[in-house]
Amino acid sequence: MPTLLAMRVGIDVLIALAFWGQMRRYPAIGGPGWWALAPLLSIVGSIGLWTRGSAPDLLTYAIGNTALTLSPLLAWMGVRSFLQFSRPLGRMALFALAVLAGQVVFLVVWDLPQARQGVFALSVLSIMGLALRDMVRADAQRRVPELQALRLLTMVEIAGLLLFAAAAPVGGLPLAQVAPVTLFFFLLANLLRVVLYGSLVTYRLRLEGDRARQGLLTREADSRALIDNLSAGVMVFRPNHTLSSINSAARRFFGWSEGGANSALAEPTGLGWRILREDGQPMRRHDMPFERVLATGLPVKSVVFGVPVGEGDDVRWALCNAYPENNAQGGLRHVVLTFIDITSLKAVQAEQKALQSQLSQSQKMEALGTLAGGVAHDFNNILAAILGNADLARQDLPHDAPARESLHEISTAARRGRELVRQILAFSRQQPAERTRVDVAAILSETCGLMRAAMPSQVQLMHECHPDTPAILADATQLGQVLINLGTNAVHALEGQAGRVECQLDGLPGDDARLPPEVALACAEAGVGAVRLRVSDNGCGMDEAVRSRIFEPFFTTKAVGRGTGLGLPVVLGIVQVHGGAIEVESQPGQGTTFTLYFPAAPDEPPAQTLVVPDIPKPTDPVTMNSALPAGPETAPLENRPMADATPLEQPHILYLDDDDTLVFLVRRLLERRGYRVTAFTDQQQAVKAVHDDPKGFQLLLTDYNMPGMSGLDVARAVLAINPGLPVAVASGYITDELQAEAKAAGVREVVFKTDAVEAFCEVVARLVQAS
Repeated sequence: MPTLLAMRVGIDVLIALAFWGQMRRYPAIGGPGWWALAPLLSIVGSIGLWTRGSAPDLLTYAIGNTALTLSPLLAWMGVRSFLQFSRPLGRMALFALAVLAGQVVFLVVWDLPQARQGVFALSVLSIMGLALRDMVRADAQRRVPELQALRLLTMVEIAGLLLFAAAAPVGGLPLAQVAPVTLFFFLLANLLRVVLYGSLVTYRLRLEGDRARQGLLTREADSRALIDNLSAGVMVFRPNHTLSSINSAARRFFGWSEGGANSALAEPTGLGWRILREDGQPMRRHDMPFERVLATGLPVKSVVFGVPVGEGDDVRWALCNAYPENNAQGGLRHVVLTFIDITSLKAVQAEQKALQSQLSQSQKMEALGTLAGGVAHDFNNILAAILGNADLARQDLPHDAPARESLHEISTAARRGRELVRQILAFSRQQPAERTRVDVAAILSETCGLMRAAMPSQVQLMHECHPDTPAILADATQLGQVLINLGTNAVHALEGQAGRVECQLDGLPGDDARLPPEVALACAEAGVGAVRLRVSDNGCGMDEAVRSRIFEPFFTTKAVGRGTGLGLPVVLGIVQVHGGAIEVESQPGQGTTFTLYFPAAPDEPPAQTLVVPDIPKPTDPVTMNSALPAGPETAPLENRPMADATPLEQPHILYLDDDDTLVFLVRRLLERRGYRVTAFTDQQQAVKAVHDDPKGFQLLLTDYNMPGMSGLDVARAVLAINPGLPVAVASGYITDELQAEAKAAGVREVVFKTDAVEAFCEVVARLVQAS
């Protein structure tokens, strides 16, 4: 018996330590703490049995039996804690006090060993029965083998306890023989119970592990679903350059199937993985986000890259971030790339850049128009004086005078200045014109005929017109000027070498994908097709820097004195006024092609004429009244017999200008042609002269832009005195507003100051003859 008790004490110590360790290691699992306390009470009870006869009975019997009774109670509480049932601590305490009181009563008051043993056995059986009930309730469907084994062991213990309790009083066996066997039986049962308790802990750990794995799998599935449904692309690379995972947005961006990514795909450096920089050039390997993270271990933010799509020039653009994903030891596990598709944003930025370029061009044109309005009048006054005096000087010199050559050069330079001012005015689009239904093929043929006569012999000019090319609504003169400017530029691009200039004309459907958006929209709204005109050469070509500036005013690559830089800006202005668009293709050494697109004219001619800005013809004066019949009476005055007329018979012209130089010039010019001229530089003096002699003048010729009263104010004042007096207004800058106001004031004509002397005198002669 002492040996068995000593063995039981040692085993209980080991059991208490084992469950104490489990309680510390797995504090979330209920049971090991109670199971660590139960062997401690068992140790107290074993010591009480061991010391019977040598220690007071109150300690050995009362306390020992109570401890042995409470040990299964704590084990039962451990089972309830493991099963997550409630633990009635108050009733446990009352039960413990009741057991202790019963042991004391049957020891001190009535010394009845059978009663003490009966109370002990009944208490233990009650506890085991309650534990058995809890185990049945917890696993009613018998799905937990460990719990079923523990239930079976409890039933065996109940049966053994009943057997051993009845062995002495019923079987007549002495207690000294029954006690060791009983102790050994319950020692083995306790060892088996400890094993089953450990199995329950293992089962709970396995169950929680399964739950954790299931939760992890659920979270991973949720994360994958979330990432897969993101609009941003996500790619996860391993350090060995292979792809671990990729979401649907990334597959769509790279043009892969939605079925998934191949885990063996390499990091994007091979064919099909061309990565471009923002400037369109291939991205170097060490600049790629993956390589930068791999080399530095640091995140990379806001890298813009492009991926070519198919075999064309289309590129998808993305804004990429990359960061490392490390393991618990700090080693690199993955490189995660996230990016968003910014292709539409890049397209909008490109469109915005184009619109900004157009706005800048419009602002330059507006500024140039303002400049033209500011300087045209004064500059044309100067040019008129130069041209007029040069012509008068030539007439005064003999035909073989050496000075005539110098005067010719002076006139040539002045005319060049006049044309420059006209180009500026044309570029600012201040002049009126009428658009009519024109045959572009006829204009192209006529223009090519004119250009061919002026081209060098080594330049080959060819033009091709498709027979079904529709007509357009345009100003024929302006369209011819466009072709002349483009052809002249093409010849200059040949740089004196042998070459070829080609002009091609054809029609396109209104929904053709090659049409610029603005032309396609105009064609769709009008329900018509389009006309395409191409002018190409095989000359020197242009690089991107030059090509981006060719439509800027005054930008030219020609030598000083050979170009004004207004030819192509004028072309652009005319094309845009006609609702068209222009595209340029050029490479250095490979020639240049200008492609012009115009909306076709409707099938029926328009009922109304659309008035648009015009580019004045270099030799035609801009007038308001061109309805006078042309005949002998309108011939130049110098061809009429005026030289023999007396001063009273000579037509009397009143000329008004605030510029002394022009007053001197016009007086000499008109007097030389047989007119009598009275000139003033003061407006009030001119009005007074008419007031004093209303019928004494056959023509009033006045400058428009003068300080104080303008030429129109003078015309109104003079016409109020003599309504029949012909009045002409001269200006170096003629606008639509000026012509409208002049017509309303009763002015016969508006004369352009820098016209040739003959044209100027012809206007004077016509007005004098009409009077």
